[in-house]
Amino acid sequence: MADKKIIGIGNALMDVVVKLPNEEILQKNNLPKGSMTLVNAAVSQSLNQQTDGMDKLLAPGGSVANSISGLASLGASTAFIGKVGDDDLGWLYQQELEKMGAKTELFKTTTPTGVAMALVTPDSERTFGTYLGAAIELSADDLNADLFRGYDIAYIEGYLVQNHDLVKKAAELAHGAGLKIALDLASFNVVEDNLAFLKDIVSRYVDILFANDEEAGAFTGKGSFEAVEFLGGLCDIAVVKLGSKGSLMKHGGTLYITKPVGTTCIDTTGAGDLYAAGFLYGLSKNLPLGTCGNIGSIVAGKVITVYGARMDAEMWKSINAEVEGLIK
Repeated sequence: MADKKIIGIGNALMDVVVKLPNEEILQKNNLPKGSMTLVNAAVSQSLNQQTDGMDKLLAPGGSVANSISGLASLGASTAFIGKVGDDDLGWLYQQELEKMGAKTELFKTTTPTGVAMALVTPDSERTFGTYLGAAIELSADDLNADLFRGYDIAYIEGYLVQNHDLVKKAAELAHGAGLKIALDLASFNVVEDNLAFLKDIVSRYVDILFANDEEAGAFTGKGSFEAVEFLGGLCDIAVVKLGSKGSLMKHGGTLYITKPVGTTCIDTTGAGDLYAAGFLYGLSKNLPLGTCGNIGSIVAGKVITVYGARMDAEMWKSINAEVEGLIK
């Protein structure tokens, strides 16, 4: 059976990862720890100024783009749909994704490229202050069926849910083109604010659903095991990520439990995105579900040992060797 090709659609954001000495900046700017909060250009600029002198890492990101770059680094055939500014950051974003091996379908606009500032506290938790910029201008009108043809799985970013028409059209076009649809629930506050819409989209279109413990709880009102059972009744494959406790997967009548990879956590930025990359890579290779979860744990376990959601070539070489050993 041929390997499956995966196309993602999401917010194209330059990640700025900042190592904080304490939680003072979070409190001062009313940023709930562990959440993703949308900010305007002025607040984004202010956060940048408030963190002057702190360690910063700049890399092309956005949740699904992180997953797509991870998939490309694993050797999968991937592409990414998004919108960036016709500026230096936008061109850098495109070049870096393509350098990783992903095809880009990036629309350009005069609005500046969006920026996601990941503020990492000493306990390794990350809190996002996100200026969407050009990313939020990606619209339903930009999409057409040709974008999805030739692919097998469409991975839709939950953070796009601020634009219901965009998410609905992406799901409709991908479904109409015969693709399986994967969705990540993004953040517990995003789920709470869009619960009715997300429940409708999941029940009508979604085949593969990713959520962390908090997001699954916000969606279902249930604990982890009850939540994965409930979500597994809405779609073909439900995945609930439990961080340091591993993950739960439900497919048909079977519950799978995946153990975490024991590593020292430096920064959780990108852990969920890279877990999804490993999991979808396993699906792209038509591997058993338990193996998909194990690959997800391997990749997530590596990314939390570095700051940000990007790993160097040497780390990916090690990951690919470990994955190859797992699936032989």
